[in-house]
Amino acid sequence: MFSRIAGAVLRAAFVVLLVATPSMLLPGTHSDTTQIVALVALIAAVFTFVEYNSDYPSLVEFRDAPPFNRIRFIALFLSVFFITLIARGKFEQTTLTLFISAVGHRLSEMIDFPYSPVRLMVLMLPQDADLDLIQSLRTAAGISYLVSIVSLASFVLALRMNQWPSRTSGFNVWTNMPTFDPTAGGDIVERLQRDGQVNIIFGFLLPFVLPAFVKLASDFIDPISLAEPHTLIWTVSAWAFLPASLLMRGIAMGRVAQLIEDKRRRTLSDDSLQLA
Repeated sequence: MFSRIAGAVLRAAFVVLLVATPSMLLPGTHSDTTQIVALVALIAAVFTFVEYNSDYPSLVEFRDAPPFNRIRFIALFLSVFFITLIARGKFEQTTLTLFISAVGHRLSEMIDFPYSPVRLMVLMLPQDADLDLIQSLRTAAGISYLVSIVSLASFVLALRMNQWPSRTSGFNVWTNMPTFDPTAGGDIVERLQRDGQVNIIFGFLLPFVLPAFVKLASDFIDPISLAEPHTLIWTVSAWAFLPASLLMRGIAMGRVAQLIEDKRRRTLSDDSLQLA
């Protein structure tokens, strides 16, 4: 009981740190922005604590199947942290900010080729956008996209090396997939495989679709607002994190479907041996 409460408190503290990182590192943050960040951090912390301290999950998937959520959190935190350092370098240059900016700039040059997600992010800006804004968006998109790719590769590697999810502790579908109803009808393996494939398709298309959608909706969404550091940080981080998260979810659902199918085969094999 105590370990569960301590774990929930620790996770809530990490969520607060994630939400507050841009406000803490960026100089000259407006007081209104600080108040909004504090409110959002409080709500996120309460939700995280209640979710991880409860026996009955509500929204968080794979809660008891590490390191799925840990990898996702680390990826989002690193993306926010790196882009914040790049934005901070425009106000106060240090060795760390210069290094991260140089790495991000180099990565953006490597990834920024025709029809790439980074190129589409840059093209969503209006033609009269400031060159400094274009470069900032390109650098942030490059380093954030790299973080998402590394996080996806880390999950696949963890899945292969550690045989995720752990075979020794078992896998509870209801606890780890509270939004998935196994009794909704149809074979659960086929539904998991189908949902996993849908998540993978959406995860692959999202980095390309989102910039195009913003470009089409430019009459209602002002891309120039990305000149504000906080907007740039969270927009680019979400743009890179959501597709990677969907891809990881799709791979995880396919893995769960495989585990259920393997268990069915073992059960049928044991029943055949008993009848023999």
